[in-house]
Amino acid sequence: FSLEELHGIFPWLVESIFGSLDGIIVGWNLRCLQGRTNPNEYSVALDFLDPSGPMMKLVYKLQAEEYRYDFPVSYLPGPVKASIQEQVLPECSLYHNKVQFPSSGGLGLNLALNPFEYYMFYFAISLITQKNSPVTHHVSPSNSAYFILVDTYLKCFLPTEGSVLPPPSSNPGGAIPSPTPRSPAVPFSSYGMHHTSLLKRHIAHQPSVNADPASQEIWRSETLLQIFVEMWLHHYSLEMYQKMQSPHVKLEVLHYRLSISSKHHGSPAQSSYQALHAYQESFKPTEEHVLVVRLLVKHLHAFSNSLKPEPLSPSAHSHTASPLEEFKRVVIPRFVQEKLYIFLQHCFGHWPLDASFRAVLEMWLSYLQPWRYAPEKPPQSTEPLPRSVSEKWAAFIQENLLMYTKLFVGFLNRALRTDLVSPKNALMVFRVAKVFAQPNLAEMILKGEQLFLEPELVIPHRQHRIFMSPTLGGSFLSSRSPAVTDASFKVKSHVYSLEGQDFQYKQMFGTEVRNLVLKLAQLICQAQQTAKSISDHSAETMASQSFFSWFRFTPSEVNGSYTGNDLDEIGQDSIKKTDEYLEKALEYLCQIFKLSEAQLTQMMMKCGTAQDENGKKQLPDCIASENGLILTPLGRYQIINGLRRFELQYQGDTELQPIRSYENAALVRLLFRLSSALNERFADQMEVLCSREDFVGRLCRYHLTNPQLVQKIRYSPVVRDRTSQNWGPRISLRFLASYRTLISLLMIYFLASWFYVGPVGCTFIILIGYFLYAVIMTFFFEGWKPHEH
Repeated sequence: FSLEELHGIFPWLVESIFGSLDGIIVGWNLRCLQGRTNPNEYSVALDFLDPSGPMMKLVYKLQAEEYRYDFPVSYLPGPVKASIQEQVLPECSLYHNKVQFPSSGGLGLNLALNPFEYYMFYFAISLITQKNSPVTHHVSPSNSAYFILVDTYLKCFLPTEGSVLPPPSSNPGGAIPSPTPRSPAVPFSSYGMHHTSLLKRHIAHQPSVNADPASQEIWRSETLLQIFVEMWLHHYSLEMYQKMQSPHVKLEVLHYRLSISSKHHGSPAQSSYQALHAYQESFKPTEEHVLVVRLLVKHLHAFSNSLKPEPLSPSAHSHTASPLEEFKRVVIPRFVQEKLYIFLQHCFGHWPLDASFRAVLEMWLSYLQPWRYAPEKPPQSTEPLPRSVSEKWAAFIQENLLMYTKLFVGFLNRALRTDLVSPKNALMVFRVAKVFAQPNLAEMILKGEQLFLEPELVIPHRQHRIFMSPTLGGSFLSSRSPAVTDASFKVKSHVYSLEGQDFQYKQMFGTEVRNLVLKLAQLICQAQQTAKSISDHSAETMASQSFFSWFRFTPSEVNGSYTGNDLDEIGQDSIKKTDEYLEKALEYLCQIFKLSEAQLTQMMMKCGTAQDENGKKQLPDCIASENGLILTPLGRYQIINGLRRFELQYQGDTELQPIRSYENAALVRLLFRLSSALNERFADQMEVLCSREDFVGRLCRYHLTNPQLVQKIRYSPVVRDRTSQNWGPRISLRFLASYRTLISLLMIYFLASWFYVGPVGCTFIILIGYFLYAVIMTFFFEGWKPHEH
């Protein structure tokens, strides 16, 4: 096709692939496209959208002609959209010289993007706009075509080895120019001193652009990363937005709001109210979104750690350092650190208290451990000892102090509100404790806190310094600028740039956080006890089960009920894993915060470890009050899951208790009438038999009376009528109505018929067996002494 035709169909093609911005058109639904379910479509989509595939060739072909495409500002992240609408230009160079007001009759502001930017904008934002697309089957996000494409683009445009591949072109020797600056369509104020492009900064210092392909094509790497970060991480509330801005920008925004309100609204309060809601954004990241961000974080660590060591000679460095190497040096502090910190804070504060938080947790831990993605490999050793964190990472830890300390406190607050008996929740606590317990890591975090708390000395050359974030301050790109050697200033600059000058820092190794850790350790001890109770209960249940439990028959206890719990379905192996996770987590916490054995012993005593022999008769966890015992959350959990219970007994006549689920209702009523007729006719004879002092009397007293029930009824102020409550010797046939008993009798008859015993012989065997049982129980419970009524 001609370029004019390709220019016309390009926006339609991009929307057909990635879907519309409003989510109505799903497009190819790359997030749900997997090789296992749709292998043909999966392979075709990846080949078509590959960095060297037909779609990218079209992008570069249009790029050479400098075509522009409009992208609505209304679909940008909330803070960016609101600031552009208020004519305050964001600090990201991605938006510079691109904002255009609509022509007469237009509907809103637009960004004029080149083809590469337009394509990547749609690709990145489809992760958010298409999150509610229908899914017909279970999809693993890490196996989807979208996830694979993100990984492919990162490896292509942010390579850890070599340079960025040149774009495919019909001219072998031709080069596609980088975007040229355009005159702004409207005068904008700015957040601060924004950077120019890395490309433009370095082309001026190099005699030949074609000598280094990276110097020409680094704009693709920078643009790709900026788009990914802006679309996936630039979401937060008005309070966080205002905290990030410098004071003079706040004043500019306030003056602008007042001027607009005086011209159009006449009421400053109304304008401020509308501006407040303009910045608010209902942002709920999905688990897939977090997994993609984690992929970005892991790749950026690998990309940054692939930086070549600096040569000893500064002059040699100035001539040999390529723009890509400079980009590796600043990629994390300049582009990612600030927005990722805010994104993690949002997730820690708003994510549901369930196991899905594991995705956020692993993404956070991936950022905290850049040494895992360093090119050097750990030495091979026979013992799997934890690898010590090298001192060379101290600068990274100090410049990311809040990532370690404040977010750790946020995780503690979440862990204190979760059910640690769940294996998935216990695993999350174990993972965090294991990461922070790595040798030398806690010491480096403590050193960073000490540097931050170090008093600021009044030195003439430091009096007028301002703490600024990397996005607002001087250049990170040129080694010719004087290096900042003051580690304390670096840490303070990091903290104040993210949280503001009035931030009250909470020490990770201070008293307040230490108390939170002690509460978590106490909660871990309680969870271990609960898990042990579940394990013991499950073991007893398994031991007491018989063949009839397959039919859901339970023993016919008078006061018994089914005490199963939801965690029984987990199984013994998972309960054992929970105990292992919690035990290891407690051990790691003791290492990190130097908890002593005496403190652990005291916590165990507070948890109420004084149990009886088997732990069965311990009451649920309660608090004594004026109105009696009040269940604690732990006590309610124990009752719901059948771990403990109050001793409640049926106080009435056992023959008149409600019909149970394991009984046949018709047989219960029929046998009650039969036993009532027998008891009424032979009441006197049973009285005489039970009054005898020989073996027959003991046998009758054991099987025809219930001494405890007789005593309760005899001294009860309520029961006075003997006809309604027969508390003397009597025959009970209700046990015959149990399904368990009926099936047992049927099986005995089948076995007897198998051995040609016959019904009469079978009945005789049953009677002999029951008689022997009655004699044994009589000797065991009654002894040889007569029972005294």
